Parts: sequence; structure tokens; C-alpha cells
Amino acid sequence: MLHPMTSSRRLVSSGSPLEPEIGFSRAVRSGPYICVAGTAPIAEGGGTAAPGDVYAQSVRCLDIAEHALQVRTRVMLTDIGQWRDAARAHAQRFAQVRPACTFIEVSRFINPQWLVEFEIDAIVPD
Repeated sequence: MLHPMTSSRRLVSSGSPLEPEIGFSRAVRSGPYICVAGTAPIAEGGGTAAPGDVYAQSVRCLDIAEHALQVRTRVMLTDIGQWRDAARAHAQRFAQVRPACTFIEVSRFINPQWLVEFEIDAIVPD
């Protein structure tokens, strides 16, 4: 059974139209923990950002999730052979933080134009 939200649990929305449709939040903070959901390359205003470009899609995913500073990241790619493009965007964003990071290959995402998706977890002080 799901427990009702308490004042220590805060939801963060990115404004994605999929959030209310699916029933999820971009991020949830409970105490010092923040979990950022799988963050896909959705362009501002909708649609897919940079179709066919893993690097640009990686930058967009990280732009959406940027507010998490002390993080653990997971990078999911539909073609693991393009991991260096996603890694380049990741390194530019997190060069100083250098979080624990995992790259994995997946068969596909909800939108077939998405080439990459990021998950980010963070612990922040109260």
C-alpha cells in the first residue's frame, strides 16, 4: 500500500506531459535523498531533442536533471557503441563531481527517436 506524502517528501516536475499521464515525478526528494527518474531527451516544448545525435541528446538529458549536484548516474543507450558521445556530455557536466556512473545498453525506449536516457540519484544535506 502506498503511503500518503508527508511534508518531508517533495516532488519535482520537469513539465513533461508524460508525468501526469504515467503518474511519476521527474525527481522525488525525501530528507537528504533525491532520485531523478530516467531523463529522456525531450525538447523544450515537446518532441525529441536532436534526433539522431547521441551527444546532443545526452546534453539535453543532463540539462533537465542538472539540479542534482552530488550524484550517481546511469546512462542507458540503445547502441552501446555510441557510449563515447554520451560520455563526452557526461564528462563536461560532471568533471568536478565525478560521480559513480554506469553505462548500459537497452533495446529501446518509449519513443523510438530517443537514443539515450539518464537516471540520477543524489544525497543533499537538509
